[in-house]
Amino acid sequence: MLMNRSVIYALLAAALFGASTPMAKLLVGEMPPIMLAGLLYLGSGVGLGVARLLRDRRWQPAGLSPAEWPWLLGAMFFGGVLGPVALLYGLVHTSGATASLLLNLEAVLTAALAWLAFKENADRRIVLGMLAIVAGGVVLSWPAADVGQGTWLGPLAISAACLCWAIDNNLTRHVSASDALFIAGSKGLVAGGVNTLLALALGMTLPALSQGIPAMALGLLGYGVSLVLFVLALRGLGAARTGAYFSTAPFIGAAVALLLLDESTSLSFWAAAALMAVGVWLHLSEQHAHQHTHADLLHAHSHRHDEHHQHEHGAGWAGEEPHSHRHRHLPISHSHRHFPDIHHRHEH
Repeated sequence: MLMNRSVIYALLAAALFGASTPMAKLLVGEMPPIMLAGLLYLGSGVGLGVARLLRDRRWQPAGLSPAEWPWLLGAMFFGGVLGPVALLYGLVHTSGATASLLLNLEAVLTAALAWLAFKENADRRIVLGMLAIVAGGVVLSWPAADVGQGTWLGPLAISAACLCWAIDNNLTRHVSASDALFIAGSKGLVAGGVNTLLALALGMTLPALSQGIPAMALGLLGYGVSLVLFVLALRGLGAARTGAYFSTAPFIGAAVALLLLDESTSLSFWAAAALMAVGVWLHLSEQHAHQHTHADLLHAHSHRHDEHHQHEHGAGWAGEEPHSHRHRHLPISHSHRHFPDIHHRHEH
């Protein structure tokens, strides 16, 4: 059940973010990319901050341990400051549909970093899927493939944004058991504040309310709510698999771009789309099961009592509904289908 919910979270996150990319293309001509990036993330941070206050009815501490803060701060810098600016600069030189498909590289880079740097398992289907998506990215990035613009600058900037978000995804994985609203909201406030102040320092001015409010609303949905769902998916799937499911976002974005922006396409565009679709299918159809051992683990997150949660509570508490508290997992060895979630980050 947890895996099913996590997949749904990842796909919903993909839908919101995918649709936001061509919508941002509509706004990028109205204000500088740095200012737009700031407003998108401010909308995310302010909206999620208000939602958290309403949920808790007062300010609650983050609950992060001292060892977790460097992971979150690093994720804020790469994913919230560098990534959005690179994407929006890329949108200036790239069509919305092409930019949307190029964002598939985020899943490839996320999986590669998770596999190589953080030792997360990557089965054959994950690797083959990555190769198919990379091939699609190469076809799409070729100058002639970008209809009417013929430059490598846009695809390069969008690829840099994907690398920033891949680093962000793997860093966020280390704090994904914590409050998703706090993680996403704090990212939005910090990234939005930094980018907006940088834009003002460079001599840019705040846009009119008729432009600023739509940008912040788009940021709340496409960056804020999407990121909350993404963090919940990371908790249950790990970085590589969440990135694989999230790689459906560019197809949603490309469809929205073709419908709303009336953009034309070429044969190379559809060839790239086919290669990327094969890669996404390989990712989504991957399964993983083997005998594994859970080491002793102490952490806190929302959970039900199941085969991984067998601790006791006080008298009168059955532990049936979802609840959150600090609890210990004793070592156990068993075999079942699983993803590298917060309970299955063992070596292979």
